[in-house]
Order: sequence, then structure tokens, then C-alpha cells
Amino acid sequence: MSTKNGTRNRGGLALFPVNILEELKIRRQWIVWRYEVRDGDSTKVPYNAHTGLPASSTDLETWAYFDAALEAFENGGWDGVGFVFSSGDPYAGIDLDDVRDPATGEIAEHAQLVINAFGGAYMEVSPSGTGVHIITRGSVPKALKRDWIEVYSQTRYFTVTGVSL
Repeated sequence: MSTKNGTRNRGGLALFPVNILEELKIRRQWIVWRYEVRDGDSTKVPYNAHTGLPASSTDLETWAYFDAALEAFENGGWDGVGFVFSSGDPYAGIDLDDVRDPATGEIAEHAQLVINAFGGAYMEVSPSGTGVHIITRGSVPKALKRDWIEVYSQTRYFTVTGVSL
């Protein structure tokens, strides 16, 4: 399943562990995930990399170090790895949905404004190829979800690809 430059996931976008921030990789806040159909919709469900049981974005006992999540992913049965945001870390995640053309890499103007505002932050392409994830230092008092943008700093997880913008 491994390739020279990355590890393929079932969604078609490669996982590039080498591009993922080391400061994230050293934290015990990683899960594996897979696509599942729930109520007729495909969703990314988190699992404990050690046990294969469901993981929770609010239960740190279900999280693992990056190396364990990567190993579980590479052993098969999972579509990717993810990072869990918690009140105990200094990170916030910004999820921009349906803002990137996967064929050309072109970013929608409204999303480019957000990307420009967070220059220097970790940014990557989401597993669908149509979204962008930004991980930066900061926190928000409560989750924000509006149309094409979501912002979280705890009790949520981001799928992580390592595919740079």
C-alpha cells in the first residue's frame, strides 16, 4: 500500500506523512478513520488506532500517537488518519469546504482571502480534494459553522492528508 512519495488512501488522495507538522505528530491526539454510510450520507468515522473501536473527539483515551495511527492506516482497513483538537492544545482548525477545483487546484476567491489571512499556518488539501484544512495556533470560544467554513479548537477532529496546497 505504500509508495515512494506517499501512502494511498481509498478516497484517492495520497497521505504524505513527511509533510505533516512535527509539532502535531508528537502529540497523542491521532485517530484513524474510514468512510461509512450513515442515514444515507457518507461520513468519516473516527476509530482508535490501537483497538479498532470507535474513537471519540472528547475522550483522550481513544487517541494515539501519530506513529501508531500511521501504522494502523498502513496495515489496512482505514481510509486515513486524523488529528483531534482539544482544550489542552494550542491549535485551532479552519475547514474550507468545496472551495478547490481538484482538477486544476484553483481556489475560490472567498476562500483565498481566508488562506491569505493565515499565511504561515499549516495548510493542506482535504481528502475529497475539494476542500482546504488550515491548522494554526489559536482558540475559539465555541465552534463556528457557516456555509463553506467551519472553525474548531476542541471536541472535533480533522482528517489529515499532508497534501500541501
